[in-house]
Amino acid sequence: MKNDKILLDHGSGGKISHSLTKNMMLPVFDNAMLAALNDGAIFELEGKRFALSTDSYTVDPIFFPGGNIGDLAINGTVNDIAMCGATPLYLSVGLIIEEGLPLEDLDTIIKTMGRAAKAAGVAVITGDTKVVPRGTADRIFINTSGIGLIPEGIHVASVNARAGDKVILSGTIADHGIAILTRREGLSFETSLQSDSAALNHLIEKMFAATDPAGIHVLRDPTRGGVGTALNEIAEMSEVGVEIIEDKIPLKAEVAGACELLGFDPLYLANEGKLLAFVAAECVDAVLQTVRSDPCGQDAAVIGEVVSDYPGKVFMKTRIGGKRIVDMLAGEQLPRIC
Repeated sequence: MKNDKILLDHGSGGKISHSLTKNMMLPVFDNAMLAALNDGAIFELEGKRFALSTDSYTVDPIFFPGGNIGDLAINGTVNDIAMCGATPLYLSVGLIIEEGLPLEDLDTIIKTMGRAAKAAGVAVITGDTKVVPRGTADRIFINTSGIGLIPEGIHVASVNARAGDKVILSGTIADHGIAILTRREGLSFETSLQSDSAALNHLIEKMFAATDPAGIHVLRDPTRGGVGTALNEIAEMSEVGVEIIEDKIPLKAEVAGACELLGFDPLYLANEGKLLAFVAAECVDAVLQTVRSDPCGQDAAVIGEVVSDYPGKVFMKTRIGGKRIVDMLAGEQLPRIC
């Protein structure tokens, strides 16, 4: 890290963010659970395996088409736990509120969090509230932490991708990123652009029930940094190559149009209700059919596969028949997206 000050890019999930984690955090808090760099920590206690995750939400604006900072915080942590193969059970909620936030806004956020928790089947069992002086925060920040139980026979991790695995994407990409950008900048389009914020734990339970759980090797929700960053992280951790096909990637026409107009690559925009699954070839048909049968996965597709060539790299076959590297961005195309 050449800079001597924190930049917005340090929180982006891209190369600069990874550098902060690996060069500053990991050496201090060195342990195997943290070094795995999964969506949450996986640990064993009295013969049972658990997943523990925490995340903080600073999205701007706090209200956006398809949700608000409250349900985003609940869904995000539920998903991080579920991506470890765990059944989410309990959450904590920490609120940092700026003086002057309208009580009506706070009431709306809290009630939305309650509905999201109920829909996901989790309980908020502890929390904390702090109020800071006007001008020292931006309305409200939320931290959610959660814990879940991993059923027997389920072992998913970022290091588990294998040559021959198929890559399933559960639906259209960049919906959340474009919804946030258009609301933040006051842009309007003829079609409605909405966030895809949703809890995916029930969908994941169906996926494991549809096939041999051992055939599902990696789960990841491509939030900050989008699908491009998530695939690079998995390729690096598993030491495999990943090939994806541009024409197979689900993308709404209105989102594609907005990205083209504004100069964004949808591969790197955040999603808050989608997942990537690396699945053994013999299990992929059953898993894909199950995902498509769920409201959160109707547009699911197999977008590529894992190869033994060029370990740690991601390539995309383009519409015009070429091939290009899908690298990890240095920073975030769009800060404060979640």
